[in-house]
Amino acid sequence: MLITGALGAVGVWTARSLLERGHEVVALDAGDDTHRLPVALTEQQAATLIRVRADVTDLGAVERVIDEHDVRGVVHLAALQVPFVRADPALGTRVNVLGTVNVFEAVRRRSGRVGPVVYASSIAFYGAGGTLAADDLPGTLYGVQKRVNEDTAFRYFGDYGVSSIGLRPHTVYGPGRDQGLTSSPTTATMAAAAGVAYRISFGGGAQLQYAPDVGEVFARAAELEYEGASVHDLGGPVVTMAELAELLDPALITAGEDPLPFPAHVDGGSLAALLGETVSRPVRESVADARAHFERLLADGVVKLP
Repeated sequence: MLITGALGAVGVWTARSLLERGHEVVALDAGDDTHRLPVALTEQQAATLIRVRADVTDLGAVERVIDEHDVRGVVHLAALQVPFVRADPALGTRVNVLGTVNVFEAVRRRSGRVGPVVYASSIAFYGAGGTLAADDLPGTLYGVQKRVNEDTAFRYFGDYGVSSIGLRPHTVYGPGRDQGLTSSPTTATMAAAAGVAYRISFGGGAQLQYAPDVGEVFARAAELEYEGASVHDLGGPVVTMAELAELLDPALITAGEDPLPFPAHVDGGSLAALLGETVSRPVRESVADARAHFERLLADGVVKLP
């Protein structure tokens, strides 16, 4: 199984889930920053990864990786997140849009050999008004790019028969989620584990989705024998940032007031139907697990507060 963007937060947890489910994992990433690997993987698991440094903006490189490693399934996670797209829109478009086209094209050229493309979309796909209407535009350029990617996936199935499953995470948090617009709940969790005061940068509600659970969702979707093109919200319970602060430590953690520029809640029913079950654990349970995980990682010097 090939994972693009394998050294990212969702990438390392997806790799762990696939390895635990008995798959060989080819980990493609444009960079060589491996600081998230020990957050999610044991040393033995990390040693089994087939690591390849390559850029999804290079179609030839993507094709070579698929052929050289006899890849039969692709989880496409490589992307630049909101702050990086805002800082360099041209680079963001090359990675997020052209990179996605290249993954679909590489799979198209190997029709019948590579299974459905499982790719990461985003809650940012929704318009600022909370709808999918054409005149309700996303609140970020990153969200606009995700709309393009979902349209690309549907056209690749309609025109070429390339099947795909798109997954829209909301607010991924937990060990490894150390950058991006919605990474503040993760920093708050780490700060609480370290006994340090921290203010979550935004307010309002969000569907908190625990990084290990999100990795498991991508891994299970990648195992499906699926024909078609569909997109699914991950869903889950809504938690306000004030409630999260209360769960963590109200004496240390506080929350901002301005909500995120997308809906606080979307329905994950279609994903549960696709997978046959709901993967996400309750928020109270995942917050406790994340905090305990961070306490161990901080004690071992694997992570440190930003």
